[in-house]
Amino acid sequence: MTRSLAALLNPKSIAVFGGREAEAVATQALALGFKGKIWPVHPAKKQICGLKAYRSVEELPGIPDAAYVAVNRQRTVEIVKALAGVGAGGAICYASGFGETDETGQNLQQALVEAAGDMPVVGPNCYGLLNYLDGIALWPDQHGGVKLEDGQKGVAIIAQSSNIAVNLTMQQRALPLAYVLTAGNQAQTGLSDLALGLLDDPRVTALGLHIEGFDSIEGIEAVAKKARALNKPVVAMKIGRSEQAQKAAFTHTASLSGKDEVADAFLKRIGIARVHSLPSLLETLKLLHVCGPLEGYSLSSMSCSGGEAGLIADASAGRKVYFREMSREEKLPVEHALGPMVTVANPLDYHTYIWADRAGLETTFTAMMSAGFDLNCLILDFPRSDRCSGDDWQVTLDALEAASAKTAAKSCVIATLHENISEAQADALIKRGIAPLSGIGEALDAIEAAAQIGEAWQSVEFTPVTHCLPVDDLPQQVLDEDHGKNLLSRYGVTIPQGKRVSDPQEAAELTETIGYPIVLKALGIAHKSEQNAVRLNLHNQQVVEDAARELRLLVDHIYVEAMVQNPVMELLVGLVRDPQTGLVMTLATGGTMVEVFRDSQILLLPINWHDAERALRKLKSAVFFDGFRGRPKADINAAVETILNIQSFALDHCDRLIELDVNPLIVTDKAAIAADVLIRLGRNMNE
Repeated sequence: MTRSLAALLNPKSIAVFGGREAEAVATQALALGFKGKIWPVHPAKKQICGLKAYRSVEELPGIPDAAYVAVNRQRTVEIVKALAGVGAGGAICYASGFGETDETGQNLQQALVEAAGDMPVVGPNCYGLLNYLDGIALWPDQHGGVKLEDGQKGVAIIAQSSNIAVNLTMQQRALPLAYVLTAGNQAQTGLSDLALGLLDDPRVTALGLHIEGFDSIEGIEAVAKKARALNKPVVAMKIGRSEQAQKAAFTHTASLSGKDEVADAFLKRIGIARVHSLPSLLETLKLLHVCGPLEGYSLSSMSCSGGEAGLIADASAGRKVYFREMSREEKLPVEHALGPMVTVANPLDYHTYIWADRAGLETTFTAMMSAGFDLNCLILDFPRSDRCSGDDWQVTLDALEAASAKTAAKSCVIATLHENISEAQADALIKRGIAPLSGIGEALDAIEAAAQIGEAWQSVEFTPVTHCLPVDDLPQQVLDEDHGKNLLSRYGVTIPQGKRVSDPQEAAELTETIGYPIVLKALGIAHKSEQNAVRLNLHNQQVVEDAARELRLLVDHIYVEAMVQNPVMELLVGLVRDPQTGLVMTLATGGTMVEVFRDSQILLLPINWHDAERALRKLKSAVFFDGFRGRPKADINAAVETILNIQSFALDHCDRLIELDVNPLIVTDKAAIAADVLIRLGRNMNE
């Protein structure tokens, strides 16, 4: 974008174009308390919402800061061109039927972008924006938000789906909304452009994104960098988990590196947390708004029920967040506060001995929260206000607030059931500086996301992903194993001694040079094991010659190779090309069962030694790096060095490499050897 979004986000004058939807926009703007000028534009009507209507852009009494264009798609293009011509601050285009439909719509969308020039245009096919900080609604429908109080801060949300945006405004979780925007087709102004504009507002504390597709990888990277610089965390709900992995899979790598896995790796790389449900998105935003990113994953839990302690302990199983065991020194003050009848542990069941005891609760909470946990959780479900009294619960909250102030520790209240904490109660907690979270599962999602952001921000700032030129129109070439191995060996990748032959007798004679045992492979076949195109562990010339004759029935050339001895483990190292994020590396437990176990880690290039080693350590097969049941240790340093050498080849051939598959990379106690290689390139190479 060449122009600021400031006027569009906080306009002093609004022009609304169209009939029913335009009238609805004017109605919503007035209802939210907009104090600026509203200029309806309609070719026939004299008034809209009691406001004077004008017939065209040219008749407007001034240049609008923002325009809401709610007419058909053809007229939308004409009006946007006229608005750009007079220097309007920006426009929101409501109409559908553009790039999301047929060829005519796609052409109209291109015409819309051309008509706008450098004037910001949001949409088309979107509802618009709600600015709850300044009381501005460019919105054609009901919404559930309210104008925030002067001086109050809140979170911003951008959704590609207008209906989801409407639903999010109806939340009753006390999340203070500063902005809600929809991106629609992102014809000109993308989700990342909107995000960058919102982050500039000092009243925005955190940003939530509902993403159907990335508008720009570079743009999202810019959002992540700006968010980190301004200490404004970002959480995304990226849809697409159910999308099948790439269908036209050439290598095992392609079938493992599905688009959703790549999106996950990208967001994690740049420090944007990802959640997988709207409730988790809202709970995460609430936690970030109150507490910000967390420094780590260690939690304390306090409740007056062993059942609740068990609930949250079980819910944390398999997650990165954990309830650290307390040291003897940490337990002593808690034991002193609770007495001998209570067993002190984390999660803590403090029983009901101190229920409604303000001093006892404060002492207990202070003792627990002094132990240095990254977040302290109080499990507390509130009684129904229409049938019960909540006075004793307020005593507990007073104690928690006091303990938080004494220790300067971050704290939250978790209601096990969403309906057991009202919007008013949650709002009161936020004002106390305590994050109110609903539902144990969603709460742990939120805590994990906040800790992930904190972890990313503590590390060195991320390196942008490698971008490659498109290769869709180039002829493709699949290199056979001989050619592929020779190319990788030039980059320091260790390969077994081997040679291409066509004559079975020559294959047998080569054994004198190469030594036994021998492996024979049919060249030009991708998945050899599946097509019976490989012969292993051959120990004499006659067996080699006979096997070579069998393989010659399948192909013209055979590869004769020394069989790797004393393997400790097998890995897969692969690369595929993603149209947005460039080259994607997959590290996995290798061999013939790679797709059965699907034990893999996805990385975006470039990576460093630490990235590669950390990914290998996350594999289930990582136990072999430390020795397993008396076996020698697999050489992790050799494996990492080989991975980085493969990366060097990939980066040097970034604009032609489509897929690469080293499977298996056999790791011994002293080396890592590429036993099988497949490479597909976007054009012929003359090496």
